[in-house]
Formats: sequence, structure tokens, C-alpha cells
Amino acid sequence: MSGFLFEVTQGGTQKKNGMITSNLLSVVAAFVTAFMVTYFAIPSIINIAFKKNLFDEPNQRSSHREVTPSLGGIGIFAGTFFSIVFWTPFQTFGNLQYLLCGFIILFLVGAKDDILPMDPYKKMIAQTLAASIIAFKMDVRLNSFYGLFGMEGAFPEIVAIAVSIFTILVIINAFNLVDGINGLAGSLGAIICGTLGCWFLVAGHVELATVAFATVGGIIAFLRYNFSPAKIFMGDTGALTIGLASAVLVISFIDLNHNLSPSDPFRLESGPVVAIGIMILPLFDTLRVFITRIYRGHSPFHADRRHIHHLLIDYGFSHMRATGILVSVNVFFITLVFAMHDLVDMHILLLLVLSIAISLTYFLHKATVRKKNMNT
Repeated sequence: MSGFLFEVTQGGTQKKNGMITSNLLSVVAAFVTAFMVTYFAIPSIINIAFKKNLFDEPNQRSSHREVTPSLGGIGIFAGTFFSIVFWTPFQTFGNLQYLLCGFIILFLVGAKDDILPMDPYKKMIAQTLAASIIAFKMDVRLNSFYGLFGMEGAFPEIVAIAVSIFTILVIINAFNLVDGINGLAGSLGAIICGTLGCWFLVAGHVELATVAFATVGGIIAFLRYNFSPAKIFMGDTGALTIGLASAVLVISFIDLNHNLSPSDPFRLESGPVVAIGIMILPLFDTLRVFITRIYRGHSPFHADRRHIHHLLIDYGFSHMRATGILVSVNVFFITLVFAMHDLVDMHILLLLVLSIAISLTYFLHKATVRKKNMNT
């Protein structure tokens, strides 16, 4: 009997290890495919942009001084889209078609805006359509507060859909707004999608891990051409693609993590706060900028130089140093929430995360103002 149990256990372990190996190979293949497609597409896009005079002209808000193509997002989209279609296991991800529909909508809108700027409200309508497809048809939803603010109960379906659409829009626009200096939006997108992709892989959700690492592959290939001196910018096409992928991944993480058994080794306590920690820089910077604009009587979409990356540039850091600082800060917060998710109460962890973010931004703002005053 013991020999039989040993054989069954050994067989189950071998099967599980084989599945993990197969999933890992699939994810690696998705990453490499997206990387290769984007890497070889970008030079052609740059060449076409120069021939057709499709440039991003510097203005008073710009952090660059040279005319630069802003169609890099087409390469990110191409690599990510192709890799997802090619490698995602359709038999376990039947809703993939709706994610692809969302990508296509935002690609078309982003490409149009990169070539001929669109009215912001028209862009918002397109983003809302894409978000609605994800929430309605793909069933990527926030179904409750998951214990945040003491609320555990499930939302009515219409509330869950509305909250989910709003969250998707916030995340999409957070990446669009943080794309202000070389390498920043891409680096943050790669770290965020990579972190979530690793969790999906070990938690057994290979379809979402594939989406995550296909996105990372496209981003990293693009970054080869975006680090200073930047040969190309990602534009709205890239920011919207990364934003939608990140929104789908982070909402899926919150819901799937909550539904894991408490004994599951990959279940993270304080799931919503862990998600906030992973996304902290784009989310916090967007919230902070919107609040300050409204406080000053402006539209939240009013363009200015109040983003955190603008503060670092105004302080005197180069694009690469500013990007390095902000990426390091985001990695710090990811490490913090993963290290403390089961050590303190969810709300204490949230308070800690927000307190550190607010303090760091406050001291940076004061230092920048003080340096400006010294130089005048």
C-alpha cells in the first residue's frame, strides 16, 4: 500500500513539475516572440516617421529638445498582440478575443492621436468602449472591496461593472500621463507587468502570465530605442496598450488572489493594497496631479508640469537618472508590500504606503522649489 501511495505521489509531483516547466517555456516563448517582433519593427517605424515627417515637436512642456518620432507604440502593440495571439492557450482563455478587441480599439485611437491629435473627450469615449468590453464581455471585474475599508460584501453586478470600468480608465490614463520622460512609462510597465506575470505563473494562470510577459517583451525591445538619447517615443499608442494590459492584469490579480484558499501558498493577504503598491507610482502621481489641478480651478486633464518626473527634471536630474530614481522607488514599494502583506493589517499597510509616497513627494517638491529660488 505504501509503495502504491509513493508511486501515486511521485507521479503527481512529476506531472505538476512537467506542467510548470511547460508553462514556463510558453511564457518565455511569448516574451521572446514579442521582443523580436518589436525589436525589428521599431527601426522601420523610425525610418517611415522621418520620411513622412511624423515627429513630436518640442514645446514649453516638453522634456526633449529635438524632433522625435512618437510612433513607438505601434511596435509595442505589434509585438505584444502577435505574441499573445500566437502563444496564449485558447482552450483555457476563451475570453481572449475581448482583450484583443480592447487592444485594437486603443491602438487605432492611439495611432490616430500620435499622427493627428484628437479631442481628449473623443479619446475618453474610445477608452470607455474598450474598458466596457473588458468588464462586460471578458468578465474582468472588481466584485467587491475585498476587505478594504472593512467592506467584504459582493457588489451588485451593475456596480461591479461601473467600478471596474472606472478603474480600467484610471490605470490607462495613469500610464498615458506618466509618459513624460525617456524610459519611464516603459520601465514602469515592464516592472508592473513582470511582477504580476510572475505571480500568475506560480499561481497557475498561464494565460494571464503569457499576456503579462508578451507585454514585457514588447516594452523591453522598445526601451532599446527609447533610452536617452531617445530615437523614438511610445506615444499614446504605447501608453494605452501598456495601460490596458496592466489594468486587466491588476484587476485579475486582485480577484483571483482573493478567491484562493487561505492555505494556498501563493495567496497574498491585503491583496488590494499589494496591487496599489505594485502600481503605486502611476496611480499616486495621477491622483496627486488631478487633485492639485482641481484645487487650482483647472480641469484634471489640463496640461502642466506638475508630475513627479517633471519635479526631478526641474531639480536638475537627467532623463535617465530621473527614470532610474522613479523605477527604484516603485521597486521599493513592490518589495515593501510583498514583505509586509501578512505582517500588518491591510489598512495599516495602506496608510504606510501612502504616508511614504506623500512624504517623498513633499520633500522633492520643497527641494525643487528651494533650488529654483537659489538659482534666481
